[in-house]
Order: sequence, then C-alpha cells, then structure tokens
Amino acid sequence: MTDHDTGPSAGAPSAGRPVGHAPTGPAPTGPAPDGPAPDGVPPARRRPAGAQGAPRRSTYERWQPPQAVRATALHAGAWWLWALGLATAASRTTNPLLLGLIIGVAGYVVAARRTDAPWARSYGAFLKLGLFVIGLRLLFSMLLGSPIPGSHLLFTLPEVPLPAWAQGIRFGGRVTAEQLVFAFYDGLKLAALLVCVGAANALANPARLLKSLPAALYEAGVAVVVAMTFAPNMVADVVRLRTARRLRGRPTGGVKAILQIGLPVLEGALERSVAIAASMDARGYGRAAEVPPAVRHTTNVLTLGGLLGMCAGTYGLLAAQGAAYGLPVLGAGAALAVAGLRLGGRRSVRTRYRPDRWGARAWLVSGSGAAVAALLIHAASVDPAALHPGVVPLTAPTLPLWPAAAILIGLLPAFVAPVPPKEASQ
Repeated sequence: MTDHDTGPSAGAPSAGRPVGHAPTGPAPTGPAPDGPAPDGVPPARRRPAGAQGAPRRSTYERWQPPQAVRATALHAGAWWLWALGLATAASRTTNPLLLGLIIGVAGYVVAARRTDAPWARSYGAFLKLGLFVIGLRLLFSMLLGSPIPGSHLLFTLPEVPLPAWAQGIRFGGRVTAEQLVFAFYDGLKLAALLVCVGAANALANPARLLKSLPAALYEAGVAVVVAMTFAPNMVADVVRLRTARRLRGRPTGGVKAILQIGLPVLEGALERSVAIAASMDARGYGRAAEVPPAVRHTTNVLTLGGLLGMCAGTYGLLAAQGAAYGLPVLGAGAALAVAGLRLGGRRSVRTRYRPDRWGARAWLVSGSGAAVAALLIHAASVDPAALHPGVVPLTAPTLPLWPAAAILIGLLPAFVAPVPPKEASQ
C-alpha cells in the first residue's frame, strides 16, 4: 500500500457518490472569477466575467407617462383647471375655426385619457347638447329676429303682429344670411364651453375631487359632486337599459320605448339617492367640532371680505378704468379668502386617507390650460379682428396661425397624463 492509498486525495470519490459517475449538477456557463473578492462585496454578489448589465432605458422611455394606478393617478383638480383654461379661451373668440380647434383638442385628450367609469361616458351627451344649443340658437334667430342688419335675404317667414307693449320684438319676418351667421357663431361659442365642461366631467373623478376640497367647503362640495354625477350616472343607466332591450329584441326608439326606459332610470336615481344619504349618515356627515366664537367670527369676516375683494378685483380687471387697482385687490381678496377657509376647516372633524398629491404632471396639465387661456386673452387684445370675424359685411373667417398654435398647447395632457388601463380605455 502506497502513501496515496490512504487518506483523502484530489481524485478520490466523495462519500455517497458512486465511482465512475460524473456530477449531476449543471455545469457553470462561464469561467469562475479569479482572485479574492473585493473589500466590502460579498462573494454571492460578484458578477461573473461573461455577465452583462441591465439594458439602459432611453430618454423617451424614462419620460413616458406611467400606467394610471392609485399611486400615479392625476389629481382631479388638474383636469378641471385644464378644462377651464380651454373654456376661457373659447369665451374670447367667435372664430368658428378656432372654436372647432378647441373642441377637437378637448375631444382628442378625452379619447386618449378617459376610462370606462360612468362619468367618463358623459362626454358624448355634452357634444349632443352643444349641437342642440346651436340649433336652438339658429331657430330663435329665425323666429325672433336679430339686431344684426343684413342685405343677403334668404327667405321671409310670416310675421305675427304683436301688441304695443311688445315694441322692439318681432315674431317672424325677414331672415338674412348675416343674422344666421351671427347666431351660429354665438351658438358655437356656447357649445365649445359645454364641450370643455364635458371634458372635465369625463376625465376627473368626482369622488377624488371632493377629497381634495378644503375642509371648510366639504359640505358644499358634497352637494356639488352629487349634482355633477347625476347626469353621467343617468346617461350610463340609459345606455345600459337600451343595450338590454336591444339584446332582448325590443325596440329602443319611439315614445313607448322612452317611457319604458324612463321609469327604471328614475328608480335607479332614487336608489342612488337613498344609498348616498345612508352612507353620509354612517360617516357622520354634518358633524362639526366646537370652535371658539372669536375664531368663528374671524372666519366669517375673512371669508366674506375675501369674496368681496375678489369680486371687486375681477370687476376692476374687466373695466377699462379699473385696471390699475384690479389685480392688487384681486390678490388681496384671494389671500383673505384662503385664510378664512383655513380657519373654517377647524370645524370639520373628518380625516383624509391617502390624499391625492399634486405632482409635476398635474402642474403640466393645469399649466397647459392656463397657457392657452393667457395666450388667447392676449391675442384678443392684440388682434381682435382675427378672433372675431366680421358679419356685416359678411366675410369668410380666416385661421390666425399663432392663436391656433397656442390652442394646440392644450394637447399636452394627452402625452404627459398617466395612461389608463387598456381594458378601461376600450
């Protein structure tokens, strides 16, 4: 027996492993790292020599909007500020090309970022309401006349004689192209305002908007939210009932079908009202904390004085002779109103669970609407003829380039706001 026959050796089989068999574990894919591990780095975290690092993300992928979940959802107030900015821009012009561009911008953002929630389906109803407003404005212009004189006579309606106390009002008579164009411009402006409000209703979650209100306005905010959600929920009920009747082979048009659909819709509205009342009572709605009389009186004075200051400042901005003091008075009134709301919030005993955050994307969305409003206000003062095309004499409207480019800033939410889930956007 030689020396290498006794004791463990490099070539001797280990215990429990049959002789002549290769190891059953997977072979290493790369060479083992050489040398000792660096100081402070465990051996298990050492990267093999052939391993590659994680792929680097491009700039577009890093700035791409995230998926809309509870933590990344956009603040509901940002949608309303964006929509109010578009509505302010629409109120500053009667150019049908610019108004149509505003409606198109609002519709594109709604199509890109709305979900399948009940309030998101109300946008189509606001579009139809806008078309109805335009038609009604044209009808009133034909029947009741217009203060706009015109030389292009289209047709003449039978005129009804009115008593002496109704002087200045006529029913029927001449209908000119100028008065119809003027009525169309007015109706289109009002329709654009309705479309902007419909876009805010379709994009903003009313329940989350209520959570973001100051505590002093919570009770009034509940009433506003209930009123705002009545029309979208009613539209959703009508669509659901019409779909059910269509699947059963029953007619969905006509007076009889409308009456048969209207009763379940009213029943659903009553059930929702009872459920809201029960939930509000269970959550202690209307309960207030004890506040010292001095604080309560100070709150009333600050709030009332702030609102009066905001009204006076707004009037000063709108009036030509009050432009010098309008902005300072408006700022002082806003500061007093905010202080009053802060003090008034002490009466509310409710708490907020996971309040929504106002992040960078909310600033971009609301800022885009504010930019559109500011640029259109400036354009109305610099070049009013481009934003208000003439009616007498009748001229074709033209598209001013830089106001149109300013309106396109309103498309920014379609690229920076969080993307709704795919199943929610279909």
